[in-house]
Amino acid sequence: MREEERIIIALDVSTKEEMRRMLKMIHKPGCSVKVGLELYLQQGADVVRELKAGGYSVFLDLKLHDIPHTVNRAMRGIARVGADMVNVHAAGGSEMMKAAIEGLEEGATGKRPICLAVTQLTSTDQVMLENELLIEHPIIDVITRYSELAYRSGLDGVVCSAWEARKIKAQTSEHFLAVTPGIRLQSDRADDQKRVATPAQAKELGSDYIVVGRSITGAENPGDAFNRVFGEWRNAKWKVKN
Repeated sequence: MREEERIIIALDVSTKEEMRRMLKMIHKPGCSVKVGLELYLQQGADVVRELKAGGYSVFLDLKLHDIPHTVNRAMRGIARVGADMVNVHAAGGSEMMKAAIEGLEEGATGKRPICLAVTQLTSTDQVMLENELLIEHPIIDVITRYSELAYRSGLDGVVCSAWEARKIKAQTSEHFLAVTPGIRLQSDRADDQKRVATPAQAKELGSDYIVVGRSITGAENPGDAFNRVFGEWRNAKWKVKN
């Protein structure tokens, strides 16, 4: 894998035209991209097929969370779309996560997609966890517990904040993937994200991949912004082991 492919660009747009325009501005053929609910629900599976045909690696970020049977059948279909990486919510429990893996294996025509579990959204903080979700444990303990559950359920890694990556790997495996959103360049605003990190911090904290949205797509020159993100990542001290 090229080191640049560990920078996943979040294509948080609504149309194929916006997507194509953004990719042209970034001008990184063959890079990794994330397709989320906004784009997928409005444009469908064809958007993934188009990106794959263009040589891009695709993280299909749908965060499935339903009963095991439904997730199993949904993942069978997703496996046929051709995404390289998919995810579920760890809060769905071990049976649901196992059903997701089984569905991917049943639906894949070759190697199944990487399957990740979302621990807690990077917009969640301790106050929300306790006051709204009624989970009265430190957020790092909740995230670590969810990660261990995902590891034992056969998933390949988790979506987590960079600040939790090292502890998660210590409790699971150094090869258990940490894919981290909430990435901002030093000069950027955090916006609605709470547990944010710079690209260099993320790598030094143990992230295997970073997902970057507004710091690249909202920049005046997205191509230059990508190069800044990649430069910080590449020059950080931590060596990715996967």
